[in-house]
Amino acid sequence: MADLARRAALTDLQLDYAFGIDSRDWARYRSVFTDIVDMDFSSWHGGTALRIPADEWVAQVRDRQSGFDGTQHLLSNHRFAFDDAGATGTAYVVARHYLNVDGEPHVQAIGGYYFHRFVSAADGWKIAACTLNFLWTQGDRNLFRHAARRWADKS
Repeated sequence: MADLARRAALTDLQLDYAFGIDSRDWARYRSVFTDIVDMDFSSWHGGTALRIPADEWVAQVRDRQSGFDGTQHLLSNHRFAFDDAGATGTAYVVARHYLNVDGEPHVQAIGGYYFHRFVSAADGWKIAACTLNFLWTQGDRNLFRHAARRWADKS
């Protein structure tokens, strides 16, 4: 039973990650991370992996996602392995991004899977590292630029 409880807690943590973004609940999104996180989204946008304070990461995600009219990050097929350092896990992701540009609705979607490294903290499990393994995309990747510009204009 203890193993099932740990798996349920890690699944909930991953779902809080997704729901925090989609609901623009940045406190919830921040709550899933350790204070310093290793983030690697290079398979999606190039660049390099980052070791970054979680507050800075959350601010970057807020600035990239808040300009969309809506987002929906769907996670499934959760798998976990436990060890002395904590746990690792994967979850499939389909992330859909919606934006109205000049009166026309646009959708951009990303598919792949997350690889997470989790640590147990005093207040529960936390994500210490996250890697997006990008597999496919559909739609206009430039929507991210439009959304960021829109958010900057509002801010």
